[in-house]
Amino acid sequence: MINLNTPDLTVNELKIAIEKQLNHSYLEKFIQKPVIDEDKLLILSSLLQNTTFSEHKKKNYIVTTMLVQIALDTHDLVTETADKDESDLSRKTRQLTVLAGDYYSGLYYYILSELSDIPMIHTLASAIKEINELKMSIYYKEFNSVQDLMDSLKKLESLLIQRVAEHIQRTSILELTGDWLLMRKLIREKKTFLNKGRSPVFDLLTEGLAYNVNGNQIVYTVEDTIQKHVSHVEDAISHLPVQFHSLKLYANAILDDNLGKNTIVVEEG
Repeated sequence: MINLNTPDLTVNELKIAIEKQLNHSYLEKFIQKPVIDEDKLLILSSLLQNTTFSEHKKKNYIVTTMLVQIALDTHDLVTETADKDESDLSRKTRQLTVLAGDYYSGLYYYILSELSDIPMIHTLASAIKEINELKMSIYYKEFNSVQDLMDSLKKLESLLIQRVAEHIQRTSILELTGDWLLMRKLIREKKTFLNKGRSPVFDLLTEGLAYNVNGNQIVYTVEDTIQKHVSHVEDAISHLPVQFHSLKLYANAILDDNLGKNTIVVEEG
């Protein structure tokens, strides 16, 4: 089992704190339980642990940022408006998913407002606006190449953490963060595609406006991008400052345990 402990606050303790905020008995009856992205949680924790902030402030920054991330992820789960034959339960679930995303987003504001931390509220609010604008661009823009699309996806995956890192003036691992998060997302997307025959990113590449990739080449195309980012990540990890020891251990463990299992060889043609 990968050790997710950090020197002061463990990731497990942070997850418990986040889950406590997410508890809502009514919502839990109708929508799936929010997923806490452990990669983003550990990166945030590593960034905040290397500050002079109080433990209380560190914890609140991590928890509120993750609540924003969960809110954004929850809104992504909302299905398109169904036709007139949509069941009452399906309609209710879809509507509650929208409201749940809004609810989770509102929690960050409530927590930070209690601390009178207006600058951090502004940072997160601005990041939400940027992320939503970038999502619109990704889904409705035609890109000149797969690489251009991947660059936008990388920015989307890391933008929230980037804005928080800039706010706390700790930007030394942002390059690693972008490569790492995109690599991990593409691995998940590839697994979903191989199991179910489709996934959001694969659909975007084969059917969307972004950039049309031949269906026979799609897995090879994504796998090639994954391997390029594996190389970038391995190099970045080797140069991590000593204070990011826990993050380095975690990243190396993920690379050793999972990448070999996920990599497949796809012949061109």
